[in-house]
Amino acid sequence: MPAVETGLLATVGLASNVLGAIACIAAALWILRKGDRSRLDRHAAIIAVALTGLWSGLAAALTPVSLAAELSETARNLALIYLLFRLFANDGRDESLRPIRPLVITLFLVELSQLPLMILSMRLAVPAEFAVVAFQIAAVLHVLVTIGALVLLHNLYAGAAAASQRLLRWSAIALAGIWLYDLNLHTVAYLSGESPELLLALRGTFMGLLAIALAIGSHPAGAGLRFSPSRAVAFRSLSLLLIGGYLLVMVVVTRSLALLGGDLGRVTQVGFLVMASVAAIIWLPSARARGWLRVMLAKHLFHHRYDYRAEWLRFTETMGRGGASGESLHERAVKAMADITDSPAGILLAPNEEAELELVARWQWPDLEVPSPAAGYRFADLLERSEFVFDIDALRARSGAASEADDVPQWLRAAPAAWAVVPLIHFERLAGVVVLARPPLARALDWEDFDLLRAAGRQLASYLAEQAGQQALMEAARFDEFNRRIAFVMHDIKNLASQLTLLARNAEKHAENPDFRADMLITLRNSADKLQTLLARLGRYGTGKVGGGREVNLGAVAKRLVQRFGTIHPVKLTRNELCVVQGDAEALEQALQHLVQNAIDASSPNAPVYLDISSDGLNGRIEIVDSGSGMTPEFVRSGLFKPFVSSKDGGFGIGAFEARELVRAMGGRLNVESREGLGTRFIVSLPLAAAADLLGQDSQFKSEVA
Repeated sequence: MPAVETGLLATVGLASNVLGAIACIAAALWILRKGDRSRLDRHAAIIAVALTGLWSGLAAALTPVSLAAELSETARNLALIYLLFRLFANDGRDESLRPIRPLVITLFLVELSQLPLMILSMRLAVPAEFAVVAFQIAAVLHVLVTIGALVLLHNLYAGAAAASQRLLRWSAIALAGIWLYDLNLHTVAYLSGESPELLLALRGTFMGLLAIALAIGSHPAGAGLRFSPSRAVAFRSLSLLLIGGYLLVMVVVTRSLALLGGDLGRVTQVGFLVMASVAAIIWLPSARARGWLRVMLAKHLFHHRYDYRAEWLRFTETMGRGGASGESLHERAVKAMADITDSPAGILLAPNEEAELELVARWQWPDLEVPSPAAGYRFADLLERSEFVFDIDALRARSGAASEADDVPQWLRAAPAAWAVVPLIHFERLAGVVVLARPPLARALDWEDFDLLRAAGRQLASYLAEQAGQQALMEAARFDEFNRRIAFVMHDIKNLASQLTLLARNAEKHAENPDFRADMLITLRNSADKLQTLLARLGRYGTGKVGGGREVNLGAVAKRLVQRFGTIHPVKLTRNELCVVQGDAEALEQALQHLVQNAIDASSPNAPVYLDISSDGLNGRIEIVDSGSGMTPEFVRSGLFKPFVSSKDGGFGIGAFEARELVRAMGGRLNVESREGLGTRFIVSLPLAAAADLLGQDSQFKSEVA
């Protein structure tokens, strides 16, 4: 070993032994003054710690291999063996374990047998061969003593009662640490033929720390003191341990490759170092590697998978940081749930007025295809009644069995990345559903996942319910303001309509110029008709009433729309199946005008708007499809059908709302599918006239029978 390195180790050894001596003396004084006086191992602990401090001080003053230091080490070892035996006198087992006394005596004798070897080696001029043999014999004897003491410690501690184990925990840890260190030291010494200088240099500090552990165990409060590192500390410690092991393997392999010699050995060493470094750079920072470490840590070092305090703090931080991050409340809700299980993405579904589930928000999952509606009322009812957290992998595994889980929509089962379905329950009502993507390190959901996700789901549901309540209050306030204003508007329009009607009647009687009279009459009558129509529309708002149910040909309505809007924007009829529905032609055309106008406004000037008419045997459908800018799920959910909320500059925000109310009043439905950057599809469904007649006849027959 180079002289510089030897000098550095000597300095480290001196400082280590001084620190060890100070720690041991402090520990002995602590046991003497603060130790539990009722413990039967108290005096043995004081002697053992004091002799350990004496050995450390002599090793610092002289050298660790001096005769005085080795004699004090033997005395320390004898005191530690005696302390081990006295530890188990606290529960009375020193008398019941008489068969182990021969083993204790044997350990004493083996340790004492080293004295002649030390005296011969230090005081007499012996040949070098004898010195080597004596060194190896001493190392073997040390190894035998440490192994015997560790076996005895394990058997005695494992056989102790639970209360006794809590009492002896820290003392047993300290003794096990001392003998394990000595076992490694003397094993390396025997295999290498010389004392390992690094282990000798650090030995004093290590023994001082273990003496402090003995002092902790001697205090009355030591039985209740437990070492419980946080998950973050344990994760970082495990990471450092793996990195250290990786570096150790690299050193061993490179030193082994050096045995090849010459250029081949050097080239092989460099090649291995380069490949190993690249592998470490790729693997260690990866999410999969971190996930694997966390799973192994949770499985083997902790009773619970989750650190509940850390999870709760992160959850509240995510939900309470407001809109500064640019994410909506719904997106933050998905993220808060996904962070719990390390899921990389998720979506939020919420029930609509028909109790069907619709897409509300996405978080980092743009490629998942979600239909509209996303799930039927049966699935929503199942989640609300059971509060089940569905493991989608488990559903796929038993896909052939008939159960309530069959209500899970097929698109969700078919999505390969879908992993878990978490219901959000608020006062026994379903407020939403979070679908989580599979984490980087795939695993099966267990009871702890289910419990934590269910509890977090209830908390998220309260956030969503609070937001919905606030929106309802704001909407009610807007409606109140609108009603106050519209009352004046209707009054003024009614007066104007009456005046124009009277003017038209007087003009018919008194106008002298026939041509002028004819033009005036046409103009006045058209104005009166428009005003009356406007009054009728304003009077229908909020009542849900339209004209009586009549047969309406969807194809004829669509052709009129094409003719009306075709002059200002390309509007094409792609399919025109024969569909005669029951409804009100004027109200239906008015609703479709709103939808077509919205599609035109959202499209570029040359991008056509398509109308598609089809039938499924019970309902007629007309679809208005555009390839415009599209809408976010959140806007479709909370803004599209809200009056006075518009995405267009200067818009009143009542077109889509009025269209939906008119379609509903005719017994139909209006659904929407939209993707940002791709476009929007409005789907108007109305009952076919023939089907409506059959249903009406069946209802009349049942009433007559009753």
